[in-house]
This record gives sequence, C-alpha cells and structure tokens, in this order.
Amino acid sequence: MHKHFHSSARLSFALVAMLTILSLMLNFQAALAQTSKTSWKFDFGTGQVEPGYTQVLPATTYSKERGYGFEPGANIMALDRGGPDALRGDFCTSDKPFFFSVALPEGNYQVTVTLGDQTAATTTTIKAELRRLMLEKVQTTPGQFATRTFSVNVRTPQIAGDGEVHLKAREKTTEMWNWDDKLTLEFNDARPCVCALEIEKVDTIPTVFLLGDSTVCDQPLKPWNSWGQMLPRFFKPGVAVANHAESGESLRSSLGAKRLDKVLSSMKAGDYLFIQYGHNDMKEHGVGVGAFTTYKADLKHFVTAAREHGGIPVLVTSMHRKSLNAQGKINNTLGDYPAAVRQLAGEEKVPLIDLNAMSQTLYEALGPKHVGKAFQDGTHHNNYGSYELAKCVVEGIRTSKLDLAKYIADDFPVFDPAHPDPVENFHMPASPMSTNIKPEGN
Repeated sequence: MHKHFHSSARLSFALVAMLTILSLMLNFQAALAQTSKTSWKFDFGTGQVEPGYTQVLPATTYSKERGYGFEPGANIMALDRGGPDALRGDFCTSDKPFFFSVALPEGNYQVTVTLGDQTAATTTTIKAELRRLMLEKVQTTPGQFATRTFSVNVRTPQIAGDGEVHLKAREKTTEMWNWDDKLTLEFNDARPCVCALEIEKVDTIPTVFLLGDSTVCDQPLKPWNSWGQMLPRFFKPGVAVANHAESGESLRSSLGAKRLDKVLSSMKAGDYLFIQYGHNDMKEHGVGVGAFTTYKADLKHFVTAAREHGGIPVLVTSMHRKSLNAQGKINNTLGDYPAAVRQLAGEEKVPLIDLNAMSQTLYEALGPKHVGKAFQDGTHHNNYGSYELAKCVVEGIRTSKLDLAKYIADDFPVFDPAHPDPVENFHMPASPMSTNIKPEGN
C-alpha cells in the first residue's frame, strides 16, 4: 500500500512536470512566432473575409492572448454593404474616436489602411500611440475608397545589453502606450470607416529620432501638444519618427535616464537624431553651469555620440515662450541658450534648424491678439501651435538641404512662418482623453 502510494505520487509529479514543460514550450513557440512574424493583415466587419486576412468584429477586444483588438471606450459598429469585394464590402466605425491595438516587437513598420463606405461619405484622421499624427482628414465620397500608407515606430524601455530606460511614473501609466509591446492606432474625425489594415515590419527604413523636452515630446492628453507628435504627418511613407523626448527633461537628466543610450542602441547608419533642449537646462544652477559651458559641452556629447553610431545629428534651437512686449515683439526668456546651439552647430558643422528664430517670426506674425491661440500656457502649445511649429521644422529640413527632405509629403508646400495658417481655418479632431494638469517643466 505504502509502495503503491509513492508510485502514484511519482507518476502524478512526472505528469505535472511534463505538462508544465509542454506549456512552456508552447508559450515559447508562440512568442518566437510573434517575434519572427513580419506582416499582419486585418479585415474589419461582419461580411466575407478576404483570404489571408484575420477578421475583426466589433466584439474583438484586445487581449494579450489574442494579440490584437479594439481598446475599451467606444461603441464599435460594423456595416456590411456587400460589395465591391471582401475587403471593401464591410467596415467598422463608431460615433466616437476608437482605438485598435496589435502586439508587435520593437521596430519600424509600414501601415496601410483602406478607408471608405459604399453608400456614404467618410472622413478619417489617424493618430498612433500617444496622439502622433499620421494621416490627416482623409475623405471619401459614397462608393469611393482610399488606401493610405504611413511609417510608424514601436518601442519598449529595454536597451540591448544595457538595462532599460528609467521611466518616470507617468510613463508607466498615462504614457504607457509609447512603451508597451504593441502598436495602438486611433481612428478619429467626422466618420472614420475602417475596411482593412495591413502592417509590415520594415527595419531597413531610416528613423528620425527626437530627443528633447515637453515642447517636443508626445503629449499623452489633450489639450497639450508638441511639434514632435505632429511631425510624422509631414513625411511620406519610408521614414519613421521615434520621439524619445520627455516632459521636464534637460540634456543631463536625459543622459541619467538613459534616453540617449536607448536611442543609440536602436540607431543604424543614416538615421537622424534631432536634439532640442534648453527650456529646462537654463534652470540648472551651480558653479560653472551655463549656456556656453556645461550646456554646450553636454550638447556636443550628444552630437559626437550620434556620429559615432553612424547617425546624422541635427540641432534645433528652442522655440520662444509666449512673451511679447507692448510693441508685439518677442521678449527673449531663453538667455544665451539658443546662441550656444548656433555656436556649436557652426563649430562642429552640424545641420541647424533655428526654430528659435522661426518661432519669433511666427509669434510676431500672429501678434498679441492671436499668439495666445497657439499656446495652452506660457510655454506649451495646443494642436494649432504645435502644428505650425512642426511646419517650421519641416521647412528647416528643406532649407538645410538634408537628404531627409526627399521624404517630405507631397502636399506640404513651402512654409513661411511670417504667414501662418489662419487659426480660424484650423481643425484637428480631439482625442478623447484630457487633463488640466500642466506638463512637467512648465
């Protein structure tokens, strides 16, 4: 009896161990398959499914196990028009902005969407991750369909062989979509109708890395916005923007948080690194601390590091704050910091985008009456202000004769900050999440 008990126990233990090993092997194989996979195709709606595509229904909610689906928060509806083919015969839509996520490894991706409705007009604006503007106001008439492609970057905090980025508390909560293991797309505007979505991994395309502060970063919640998250809209497919800027950061704090290390670990020859700091650096104090001493030396370190990794550094001077005198002229609140950037650019022969000078032209053109319509407070911008500043940056890319200029979107004309877009003509559909808390570094 005693011997039989021990024999049964050993058998049970062996069975449990075997099942555990089998489960681990299956999980490993699933993870390996996800990592090695290079394309994903989704057919939205309740109608016929296109061969080779995965059907997405209104009830297809995201889960880690499924690896794709809608995020909670919107009432998703599907309509099946029955034609002209499996992909375009049906679609998903909502009366609110809605989000769709796909679990993806870190890297660059080419995303192609098919939008439209057989019997009604549609208007769609697409943002990615933390409100990065990808496609603006794509419109179709009844029976018309639009296929659009854009490039997007997905990242995680891990640094190859060297730990991970020291994320701030908010980067683990309201800003987590910038750092998780998935791509999240926001479908917005008057009537977004999504027929199909294709995603392809394209790690060979150039990346434009951004490092900077709250005036550059992907602001997670409206009404705050920064030029870095508007920038992708002004590029053709074939180049991805990876915005590693963060609110409250200076050159030194970004170094300490390993943000530069993260960028360098992902950088390949021919990638760009746009560097814009100053708003928070000027608040640092101590013996010898200053624009032409510590700040300039730290900036040179970023430039040298990018070049050592085959990257192309681009220096961007900080835009002015909202401070105009009685005559409508800018008050310089940034001291010598923009001048230090210009000096380093000249000494090291680094391409320079003088956003400081361009923002002065822009704000003075808006004048005391309208300049406030570009800002959310004295430092940070709203959708309109960041959109105009992004245009300044793109114009700077063009006038600097960077090779990157060949990727500027065809619908972007020459932009003169002395003639900004009329604010009354500007419309950007608001994302659903909002806050009245100011970004760090105000």
